[in-house]
Amino acid sequence: MSGFFGCVSKRECVADVFYGTDYHSHLGTKRAGMAFYNGSNFIRTIHSLESAYFRNKFEGDLPKFEGSKLGIGIISDLESQPITLTSHLGRFSLVAIGRIDNIEELTAELLERRINFAELSGSKINPTELVAILVSLGGTFKEGIELVQQKVKGSCSMMILTETGIYAMRDKYGRTPVMIGRNADGYAVATENSAFANLDYETVGELGPGQTYFITAEGMEEITPPGKRKQICSFMWVYYGYPSSYYEGVNVEDARYRCGRALAMRDEDIKDVDLVAGIPDSGIGHAIGYSNCRHIPYKRAFVKYTPTWPRSFMPQNQNMRDLVAKMKLIPNETFIRGSKMVLLDDSIVRGTQLKDNIVKLTESGAAALHIRVACPPLVYPCVFLNFSTSRSTFDLFTRRVIKELEGTENFSEKLLQEYSDPTSPKYAAMVESMRKKIGADTLRFQHLDDLVKAIGLPKEELCTHCWDNSSYM
Repeated sequence: MSGFFGCVSKRECVADVFYGTDYHSHLGTKRAGMAFYNGSNFIRTIHSLESAYFRNKFEGDLPKFEGSKLGIGIISDLESQPITLTSHLGRFSLVAIGRIDNIEELTAELLERRINFAELSGSKINPTELVAILVSLGGTFKEGIELVQQKVKGSCSMMILTETGIYAMRDKYGRTPVMIGRNADGYAVATENSAFANLDYETVGELGPGQTYFITAEGMEEITPPGKRKQICSFMWVYYGYPSSYYEGVNVEDARYRCGRALAMRDEDIKDVDLVAGIPDSGIGHAIGYSNCRHIPYKRAFVKYTPTWPRSFMPQNQNMRDLVAKMKLIPNETFIRGSKMVLLDDSIVRGTQLKDNIVKLTESGAAALHIRVACPPLVYPCVFLNFSTSRSTFDLFTRRVIKELEGTENFSEKLLQEYSDPTSPKYAAMVESMRKKIGADTLRFQHLDDLVKAIGLPKEELCTHCWDNSSYM
């Protein structure tokens, strides 16, 4: 996942883009960048976030952007951006969120046309540069944007900074949100509308799936209309989203309360419990919802240490990543020792961090640990937002357990559907194996129907691919 913020204003907007982008720090872990047009030149800066806060990295760059009334910024999960191109459409800068599942196919097609790539993402093609090149192949920006929607498999929401305004486009199936804010001087575009409040923007709308607007300080012009099919990523509510944000009119924290309540409603057989706790940050909302439903005290068994460990700091080395994740959470033994507790987490991806947390709680004297997960087991890797796997499908805890239970790496779709069905014996065997491996007394996952109900949108408007393989298009 990544998060962007853009602004077009009648006054200088450098501070707005700087702070607005910073408000998306929870969505990215590796790179960040900003680009401005100051009336005569495009100016761009990009930094790594693997060892520092966004603010610390970019504050020293702000003077060179002075006077700019148009700008965009992004905190990116992977590649360096924004990308700035000089093309027949004119010079422009572009940021993009999503994942190009057919990037190798598109790269080969463009190389066949003798189009060159200059940027790298690691040692591979930079996906954002590929998107920028596709835009430049259009006869107009509208045609280029439509070409991206037509060619890209996966997802792509983007902003294009031009000399006169910003094009804002939401992924053709709306998998990531694009919000619009307005104040007396102009407009802002953001992934999270929670970025608007303290910058004095009022949320005035949300782009529909595939919809594009061209935005200037004076107003907004629709370039491409919204599509009829929408599948926004359910993890925006479960995990990614900031608690005060809204998507499709649904508040993130409120949806998490309902997720916790749904888990509690299926836990009436768990009687002897002293407290409910959540793994920070996103697990807290789920835990409070559970606690309120069952009238069991909510206590902070884990406290997150943030002064020197910003969420955006995440080393590339996996051993270091695990160590940093471990150091961020400090157990509070006063609440833990001798307590029988329900512990809420948003999801289980690889299983390593949760197992470490259970070890911490056990060592701190927990008498019983009932683990409740706010979404169903992740049986399928995400192909839209780089969420659940980095190298192999067997990064997923579920896939490793299924491999062990089945004695093979080759799974039919019918078999995987059995492991996704909470009423099947194979599902029960998978969850029991996971429980033993992480060391919990009990382990239960959210049912997909309950999650959909907690979010409050029709199932067909949500991307639930990670759980039921229903959204791959």
